[in-house]
Formats: sequence, C-alpha cells, structure tokens
Amino acid sequence: MLTLKIQQMTIGGAPYTCPECHSAAFTLDAGSFIDAMPVRGNCWQSHSWEAVPITGGDLKRIKAASTGRQRPEDADLFEITIGGVLIAGELHPDLTPEDVKAAGRIYWQKLIKPALRKHKRQAVRAVTRPVKQAARRGVAAAQATALEAAWTAQAGGYETDPDYQPEPINPCPACNGKGTHTIDTRIHTATHVRCSVCHGTGEID
Repeated sequence: MLTLKIQQMTIGGAPYTCPECHSAAFTLDAGSFIDAMPVRGNCWQSHSWEAVPITGGDLKRIKAASTGRQRPEDADLFEITIGGVLIAGELHPDLTPEDVKAAGRIYWQKLIKPALRKHKRQAVRAVTRPVKQAARRGVAAAQATALEAAWTAQAGGYETDPDYQPEPINPCPACNGKGTHTIDTRIHTATHVRCSVCHGTGEID
C-alpha cells in the first residue's frame, strides 16, 4: 500500500483541501493493492474522506512524476492528468543528505561556534587578567617609589643610621629584649653573656 504526504494540491486549477477543516496538507492513502480502488484523504486533525477521483494507480503516477529534491531549497512537485483534468501539487519534503548538512551548518553557526568563541574569550581572559593585574601592581609600586623619592628630595634627603637596630616585636622577658646578660663580679670586669632563653636574638616566638 502506498501513502503520499501532500503539502498542497490543485484539481483543475482549484485548491483541493480537507472537506471539513480546509487544511491544505494531508495524506492520500491507498488502502488496497488494486490500482482502480479509490484512495482516502486524511488530514492532521484526523478528518478522513474518499478522495475521488484519485485511485491507487494515480498515486503511483504521482510518485513517478514527482521531481524530488536535491537541495534544501528545492520543492518536490508533481503534475498528472486524470480524465483530461490536471492534478498538480507539491509533496511534503523528505529528508535529504543536503538537509542534514544544512541543519549541521545552522547548528554549528548558531550554537557550537558561539559557544566555542565564548570559551576562547574566557581562556584568553584567564591568561591576560593576571598579567594585567601584575602590570597594574607594578605601576602602583613604581608610582609609590617615585613619590617617596620626590618627598625625600624635597625634605633635603636623609641617611640611615648604620648602628640602628629596630626594637624587638616580642622582647624576651629574661633579658628585656637585649639578647645578653651583664654579670658583675669582684674578680673580673663586667661580662656579657648570651641569653639562653632567646639565644641572643632579644625576641621570643
């Protein structure tokens, strides 16, 4: 049995549609292997009717006369004559390899390619952001150094004391942060010994 999906059809130049809902798209179904038996029309709203004067043999003629589709933009057209009346129309397009390729191109251009471009931008930002931040920090440090030099020049400059030692942060309680103990004896002059608590650092952890 043969079924044709009709996109649109005319009989004698007049549109042929579903008698109930006037849908232009429907199927023509041959319910028998006998070519002389009439076929039935069925639309997408489940309406069914006897599609006189088309028979099962006419469906075969329509199928043989259809132009087919080679490219996505092609229409599958047909024309036959039944009793001197021209029946013409368009079959519902079947999927072709070119349709698959076109769908793949659309999928690539609309979905995959933008997603890849987005991930590429994210990867570039992940590499360049630390570099830019380090550069900004470097500029800030250079500016701070320049400001300090300018302030020193305006203040007349200064020189550090080579003997200066900073105060301990956590002074040792045993030596009061000095790092040594002074021992006075009657035999010898004052003797300095290293503090055994802080080991001479003047600080404790």
